[in-house]
Amino acid sequence: MTHASPSAHPSPAGHRALLLAGGLVALSLLTGCGGADGTTSGRPQPGTAAPPAQAPRQPGAGTSAADPAASGPPSDASASTSPEAAPGTRCHTWELRASVGRNNPGAGQRNFPVVLTNASSRVCTLYGHPGAAFLDAAGEQLGPDPRRVPDSPVTVRLAPGESAWAGLSYASPEISGARTAAPAALLVTPPDERDPLTVRWTGEEVPVSGGESEVSVTVFQPGTGA
Repeated sequence: MTHASPSAHPSPAGHRALLLAGGLVALSLLTGCGGADGTTSGRPQPGTAAPPAQAPRQPGAGTSAADPAASGPPSDASASTSPEAAPGTRCHTWELRASVGRNNPGAGQRNFPVVLTNASSRVCTLYGHPGAAFLDAAGEQLGPDPRRVPDSPVTVRLAPGESAWAGLSYASPEISGARTAAPAALLVTPPDERDPLTVRWTGEEVPVSGGESEVSVTVFQPGTGA
């Protein structure tokens, strides 16, 4: 009887079987290998991705202006307030009319209500300070941007035809001694908007430079400020 030599080569079929078995062993070693923290190496773990970034709320647009306008809003009690605005309900410039109420002087101050009225057919909201700027007849700004009076704004809900107002104040020029100029118009920008509403200014001259020339604006609240 003839014995096979130990150095004899396996058959091609046997060689393929050995290769397949070796590959299965290597695969089982790779998939079972864990990281130092107990996670499987090479696999992303749930919960490790950064949460989606949330867009910061824009502050009330007190540095821009708003859309064109006239005025004449209804009663103060009609509008309502709530702590936060519902998403997507902000009043846009083109939905509003702007006006300026009568001066209500006091303690050496000139105080005017700046009124925005909802001229659209939907309910919308205002939240924060208006933008404001006095313009001369050539359309150039008179004086610096008004200062925003620090306050805690509330969301003012405006049904069609309802109004909200913000106070615009400055020291009486005859008392402060500030240099004055006669504006042709006041630009008013609703919060978070960029396009201005233009209101013809029919009042007196306003301070534009010098001591106590600062103009200030307050946050919006329901009504006309009358």
